[in-house]
Amino acid sequence: MKSLVVRLDGFGDVLLAGPAVRAVAARSSRVTLLCGPRGADAAGLLPGVDEVLVWEAPWEGFAPPPVDPADIGALIARLRAGAFETALILTSFHQSPLPAALLLRLAGIGRIGADSADHPGRLLDVRHRRLPGRHETEAALDTAAAMGFASPPGDDGRLRVLPPPDTSGLTGDGPYVVLHPGASAPARAWSPHRCAEAVALLADAGHRVVVTGGPDETDLTRRVGGGLALDLGGRTTAHTLAGVLRTADVVVSANTGPAHLAAAVGTPVVSLFAPVVPADRWAPYGVPVILLGDPSAPCADTRALTCPVPGHPCLDEVTGQDVARAVHKLIQERHS
Repeated sequence: MKSLVVRLDGFGDVLLAGPAVRAVAARSSRVTLLCGPRGADAAGLLPGVDEVLVWEAPWEGFAPPPVDPADIGALIARLRAGAFETALILTSFHQSPLPAALLLRLAGIGRIGADSADHPGRLLDVRHRRLPGRHETEAALDTAAAMGFASPPGDDGRLRVLPPPDTSGLTGDGPYVVLHPGASAPARAWSPHRCAEAVALLADAGHRVVVTGGPDETDLTRRVGGGLALDLGGRTTAHTLAGVLRTADVVVSANTGPAHLAAAVGTPVVSLFAPVVPADRWAPYGVPVILLGDPSAPCADTRALTCPVPGHPCLDEVTGQDVARAVHKLIQERHS
């Protein structure tokens, strides 16, 4: 059976879909993952994916493209040529699967399933309703199971990626702590001066610190590292970043893709978690985690991209010392 899995949003969102993708792959001859450009690098890391199709949906992302009939027609033609027998659409709790379902129906896919709060009409063959309090990873697995794709025996349902490379040539030998200062939205980021404070305190405590970031974050990583940390800003791909995170003692990150990548390689996470989305749905999954931040801040559940509260108190009241203590606690627990 040729199966299609759809997850059209970000890097971390695609990683959280990984266990559901494996469940589909266990009962399919071939799995294609349709994702957006922000999730493409993560899609290439997932076990069970045979092919990745990248398409930018006009209803996803921070700056979605205009509706282009020719582009949509080309996607429908590609999907029709794929001759998929079944499709699983995965979305977050606040997203509707129905625009994607309409395109899949037009592409002739015979059996389509998704979690949907809205009445789907003829767009879905399997309409799952999300259970309350489920993490995004669990909700995706639930939806896959409703389609007949239960997790295979021996699969623990945790996040997983393909084996990462040896990155000791980047990091050097010996233990280290990773601090990733960037975030996909300003409302989720810990301020640079707080990140730099944490780097200094961790270095003073004898930790080797590695700072990571994308090609557009090199100024940030240089500022945060302050000459005290190894600066890998702009020097890693998604695959090599997985290797860097895998051999770290602990990863310090906001609620963003690298936090979920750390979980996927089994590394504990100190999560600077702004409550603009609920932690019970979005915290790093399946590894030891310490959440820092004020979950009752006024921005809670707003899904804001830019902090609506002056001073960004939900995260900036977290100090470097708070982070250093959390790092020490996770290291002690890991080695006890």
